[in-house]
Amino acid sequence: MQINLTAVIKSLPGKEEALKAVLLELVEGSTKEAACIKYELNQAADYPNIFIFHEIWQDAKSLEQHNKTPHVLKFIEDAKPLLADAPGIYITNRIGE
Repeated sequence: MQINLTAVIKSLPGKEEALKAVLLELVEGSTKEAACIKYELNQAADYPNIFIFHEIWQDAKSLEQHNKTPHVLKFIEDAKPLLADAPGIYITNRIGE
């Protein structure tokens, strides 16, 4: 069963561009994974320090494997000094299109 995930990530003030660069590296690695169906990064128009991922993974096992990849582990380390809060991670059920 496909896994839908939304992640909300907030940068510290003045760290928006640095975090964006780290997130774009994460996108590059993640979209190359065979089990990645969708990996979309957005930046809030009115709050440039807020970044939102919309992801779809083939299944729960694929998402678990994704979270152990070198590019995710690198993101975790590189993002630590840039984050205002821990990322909000939500597994979701699509209820409409």
